Amino acid sequence: MNGSRPNPLTVSDTASVRRFHPSRMPPYQIEPIDMHRFITQRFAIPSARLWVAAIGWICLSVVSASDQVPAPPQSRPIVIRGATLHRVDQPVMQNGDLLFDDGRITGIGSDIDIPDNAKIIDAAGKHVYPGLIESMTDLGLREISNQSATVDNTEFGSINPNAKSWVAVNPDSELIPVARSGGVLLANVAPLGRWIRGQSAVMMLDGWTYQDMVLSAPSGLCLNWDHITGRGGDADLARRDERLDEFTERLDQARRFALGRQRDGERTHADLRLESLIPVIEGRVPVIATANRQSAIESAVAFCRSQSLRLIIHGGFDAEQCAELLKANDIGVLIPGTYRLPIRRSDRYDAAYTLPARLQRAGVRFAIGGEGSGSPGGASLTQNLPYHAGCAVAYGLSRQDALRSITLSPAEILGVEDRVGSLTVGKDATLLIADGDILETETQVTDAFITGRPVDLSNRHTMLHQKYRQKYRQANR
Repeated sequence: MNGSRPNPLTVSDTASVRRFHPSRMPPYQIEPIDMHRFITQRFAIPSARLWVAAIGWICLSVVSASDQVPAPPQSRPIVIRGATLHRVDQPVMQNGDLLFDDGRITGIGSDIDIPDNAKIIDAAGKHVYPGLIESMTDLGLREISNQSATVDNTEFGSINPNAKSWVAVNPDSELIPVARSGGVLLANVAPLGRWIRGQSAVMMLDGWTYQDMVLSAPSGLCLNWDHITGRGGDADLARRDERLDEFTERLDQARRFALGRQRDGERTHADLRLESLIPVIEGRVPVIATANRQSAIESAVAFCRSQSLRLIIHGGFDAEQCAELLKANDIGVLIPGTYRLPIRRSDRYDAAYTLPARLQRAGVRFAIGGEGSGSPGGASLTQNLPYHAGCAVAYGLSRQDALRSITLSPAEILGVEDRVGSLTVGKDATLLIADGDILETETQVTDAFITGRPVDLSNRHTMLHQKYRQKYRQANR
């Protein structure tokens, strides 16, 4: 396939090849190749060593894969006893008990009825939190950034409203267990691209297939508003107007397509791009616009208002300057982490660190994410999500608001607050147990559950940690 790759056969091999040339053989008679003999002679590997090496390679491949088995459905009630319960939507409960069964939270309090067959987890001195939610990421779509075969987060072309991120998620990604070990149990997985990127979905980070993992799909239609607005020069404005005119025409086509489908039913010709826009124009699915500069945010709000579309802002570096506009239209902001540099030379060095506190004071709804989609290594750093919220605490945000920004707030903005985001009776038992404050870097997650299923917290990081601990233990003998 690669024309520049050298031929692996040398001059000394030509005799072996020549005797198998079709012109030298009777029709339909092909002399079998002794591959064992060829390899041992070609690479000078003794016969016994060849088989030992082959067996060793197979064993190494099996061990290095180390695919974790997704947890089975919850089989009996589980009670977490004596823990500090961070319910998020209500005050913290000290020394409380939490009961969940069949994947749902069924009881919270200090004196709840415990079924006889319940499994009891003694969590005295520990903290229980709802599962953390990464609000925008390409986790599961990207494994190794510089290996294109492992990256599936972008479709060809600039207009792909029909691209569904969730069908491309790799359930066996090595990065998913790493994210879970940091308490991140849910993620809004989104595609990348230049303009109309495609559809995102809120995924549970455990399952055999992407169907097992989907919590809500689609959760939004992702657009890159920064791409079409640029810095606001004449050329950028002309390009923006051209792109918006094109998008307006697409929306009008989708409206006509929806009317035609209502009238003609199945006789309407299929059009995946227009079909994917119907939930958007009907208001069931929001537009998630990546917009950081004030001009981009204002443009996105104005356009979505003119088209009667729901809007979520992703990025929002200048969101404080648009606070009144965002509040008036009840638009939430997904902040892609606090570990960001200023976007202009005139910005304060701590502009990204203080953004959550400034939005909180301004009354703008927001959620804090991690490095997010598109940043170098963003998917591989998903487990750092609570530390972004912790950084916001150091720069003025209250701890309660910081915890809310990575649990209930993203659930509300993405429309899944009826299932996740808080420790509430009736919601999914998607939660974690930690040995301390989840916003602190030294805190360890000891247990995690997704819809009541205990998930494995081991991962490649813990495997390497244990491996090299053994190295130094052996060295000290």
